Amino acid sequence: MQSRFEACGFLVDVDGTLVSGGKALPEARQFLSDLHDRFVLVSNDAEHTPSELAHKLQSLQLPVPAERIVLAGTTAIDEVAVERPGARVMLLASASLQAYARQAGLRIVKDKAEVVVLGRDRHFSYDKLATAANVIRGGATLVVANPDLMHPAPQAAVVPETGALLAALLACAGRVPYRVVGKPEPTLFTAALALLGTPPEATVMIGDNPATDGEGARRLGIGYIEVHDGRLLHVVSADKRAESMEPAAYMASPP
Repeated sequence: MQSRFEACGFLVDVDGTLVSGGKALPEARQFLSDLHDRFVLVSNDAEHTPSELAHKLQSLQLPVPAERIVLAGTTAIDEVAVERPGARVMLLASASLQAYARQAGLRIVKDKAEVVVLGRDRHFSYDKLATAANVIRGGATLVVANPDLMHPAPQAAVVPETGALLAALLACAGRVPYRVVGKPEPTLFTAALALLGTPPEATVMIGDNPATDGEGARRLGIGYIEVHDGRLLHVVSADKRAESMEPAAYMASPP
């Protein structure tokens, strides 16, 4: 029997939920339209800014304004900028995140950092690994944007993510404390809830990864809809009750 899940707001993952292999999934455009702008995209993306992702989605005919996109990389930088204004930061991330961090008032350095922020750095190298590990061993705070080890790509390939770089860093720096900003930790969820203006119990997280999207939602009492191969398959409420669910069998409450 088809079930219906009422919600006032939706948190929506990107990779594997709306997009796969650089292409919009078949139902993504209609799905976003059905949500009537009562959604915020929440992604562990630790490489791009919201503006960059908005431009990419627009090219896929998925129009979402940057103001309704919450990303792990930029959120990690925002957190450091608020807590440690003007800090000396070694930022292992993309050029666009480097620019974003400078605009946030952080001083980007290659050594003698107070904070190391780890994002998805396509130019990660032996020298960066050695420098970051020694800076952390010397007392610098480690902030990790995204704990994911990888994400799947077409033809059963894998794409290394920030968590894979973290594994290498911890192998050299040792058992040091670090802070994770991305899902399943609460930071991205609470930021998105603030944008939506909805309480957790009236909000649903829609994603393809039960270990990050689902677990993070469960911790905050947010409902969870699981996506597999671009199809909405299950709805799991905060009390862990599961029901069969056909695609688009949700019901968005009136604004």
